[in-house]
Amino acid sequence: MHDEIDDEAPAHVPSNKGIYLLPNLFTTSSIFSGFYAVVAAMRGQYDYAAIAIFVSMIMDTLDGRVARMTNTQSAFGAQYDSMSDIVAFGVAPALVVYSWGLSTLGKIGWLAAFFYTAATALRLARFNTYSPSVDKRYFQGLPCPSAAAVIIGMVWVAHEYGVPGKQLAVLAAVITTLIATLMVSNVRFHSFKEIDLKGKVPFVAVLAVLGLFMFISIDPPQVLLIIFGSYALSGPLLTFRKWFKNRK
Repeated sequence: MHDEIDDEAPAHVPSNKGIYLLPNLFTTSSIFSGFYAVVAAMRGQYDYAAIAIFVSMIMDTLDGRVARMTNTQSAFGAQYDSMSDIVAFGVAPALVVYSWGLSTLGKIGWLAAFFYTAATALRLARFNTYSPSVDKRYFQGLPCPSAAAVIIGMVWVAHEYGVPGKQLAVLAAVITTLIATLMVSNVRFHSFKEIDLKGKVPFVAVLAVLGLFMFISIDPPQVLLIIFGSYALSGPLLTFRKWFKNRK
């Protein structure tokens, strides 16, 4: 993911010239999944739409990893990755939630969807111009993939339980607006970049990852919504804790 629970560092860094095929194939796959999510939502297949967005998150994570591992970074890749994130984590989730429930609210509904899309673009633009001196242990604002996961997770859970979007339209508008606000806020979120994925880890860590996959497989919509919803809440809680500590 361009931002990840997120590996939000730009997936590719500038090089002289040329386009590398391998990492950009993953980026293209991310765009394709985001576009398919919109098509699926237009057909009322909100479960397929949600799965497509989560596939985009996986592809967005892999493009940066592959580029760094194969030393195929490029300026083109960096810009292409950002454009991909706007589609997959900005436009696509906004249109899916609008098609699902926000459309019943009229002007308020499409304004909420637009605000989310604009916030995604602003979030990416701010990150792409961030200062190298920023503490890399934290993201400033909620990462875009995590924001998309909360919005799509909400739609997916409601669809699985047969709850029509019109019944939750007001709640969806509130959540969409709050998530969008978190993206462009100064609230800090853990980036988890201090985790060394290349180094050796205890055997129990492998078991923990396996257990996580098994836990998600029990009920993917609910588990994923809980995971990313908790992450979205962690930022405000971290900020409040710091404010309370300083005041005390």
